[in-house]
Amino acid sequence: MKFHSEIRKNLYLAVPVMLSQLGHVMMGVADNVMVGKLGATSLAAAGLANVAFNVLLLFGIGVSYAITPLVAQADGEKDTAGVSNILKHGLAINFLTGCFLATVVFFGKNILYVIGQPADVVALAIPYLNIVTVSIIPVLIFQTFRQLSEGLSNTRLAMIIVLSANVLNIALNYILIYGHLGFPALGLNGAGYATLISRVLMGLGIAWYVFQAPAFRSYRSGFQLRHYSRKLFSKMLHIGVPAGLQFIFEVAAFDFSLVMMGWIGTQALAAHQIAINLATISYMTTSGLAAAATIRVGQELGKNDIVQLRYTAFVIIRMALVWMSIWAVVFILGRTALPSLYVLDVEVLKTAAPLVVIAGLFQLSDGLQVVSVGALRGLQDVKIPSLLIFVSYWVIALPLGYWMAFVLNWGAIGIWSGLLIGLTLVALAVTYRFHVLSRALLRSAHGTDKINENG
Repeated sequence: MKFHSEIRKNLYLAVPVMLSQLGHVMMGVADNVMVGKLGATSLAAAGLANVAFNVLLLFGIGVSYAITPLVAQADGEKDTAGVSNILKHGLAINFLTGCFLATVVFFGKNILYVIGQPADVVALAIPYLNIVTVSIIPVLIFQTFRQLSEGLSNTRLAMIIVLSANVLNIALNYILIYGHLGFPALGLNGAGYATLISRVLMGLGIAWYVFQAPAFRSYRSGFQLRHYSRKLFSKMLHIGVPAGLQFIFEVAAFDFSLVMMGWIGTQALAAHQIAINLATISYMTTSGLAAAATIRVGQELGKNDIVQLRYTAFVIIRMALVWMSIWAVVFILGRTALPSLYVLDVEVLKTAAPLVVIAGLFQLSDGLQVVSVGALRGLQDVKIPSLLIFVSYWVIALPLGYWMAFVLNWGAIGIWSGLLIGLTLVALAVTYRFHVLSRALLRSAHGTDKINENG
């Protein structure tokens, strides 16, 4: 019964996060579909701008992740004032981070002119990038309150707001891209304004709800812009910055694998995009379990119940392995059918099929990695996991993939085999680290005899 109770608790937290993460993906899909009707140049411009924009945005989102484990621990300790203090400092950090990242994009955007991209694509990408860059600030404001509510075990609030923003974004795209309801047709820039407006309303909406909702009333002092602590700023940045770097190391590795695919040819590049898109969908669903791991581990750490902490974390890991096993079967059995949903080009389908099989094989590693990293985040351990991710991808996976692709002449399969090996190594490493750290906490809390008693 305890095991089933744990599953219910974890799903209660995880499912809304899964849906909100899928909502983020679907917002991008809707943008691409609607911009794509303007032509290949507009679609390419949006893609180029978003590659430059999303790396920095993901770093900012990673910085905001410091809030959840600290709030979860304070909540486990019944420290209401501590939660409010974390909210106040998180708001300041995320607002300033958003301003800094937006400034970086504004001053660095002209690099698009010198990286060998078509001039007509860059000409469209720059004004669109100017618009969506402003949205970094409201996104990070939204993230502040999202991470607060998730740390307090309320994962439904962000889900409702994200899904509502999806509907609003599609409606605004229709009005502003094509020029309806008396508005001029703004083309790609219309998609930029739709994204900006949706994200501003997301940030304002969640801030308003948290400020006035009875469930959050005891944390209102977190809105007061005074009495800051240098020590708490430092603690949050020591968690948030490495978490942001984790995103950069991982996303940039897959971006570079895309570059290597381009060296092989157009068919390989298209096949790579299909396999990555499928793997992203499965990854987003498992990220909900990672969020549950962060919340539950942080809460049990606050209660100093390390036995329950370990039990909870390993139940979530088992859930992830079962879930990703299902995805693995779907990918392997659908290695031909799934890519055909994207394209009908025979050469692309032939190249994509083995990549989808490899994507199926690394589903277990992906699930193990993302949940274990989430559990470590609950322990506020982020620096070593960031280093492990960097080494696994940039020191092992990419060089190994290059060697297999271009020296052994395995082509696209070689690059993906390197990614599979790197991802498996980091998954094993972070899971072992969680086991070692949590066992050390257990030894500290209960003594060696208690460890032997509870395993």
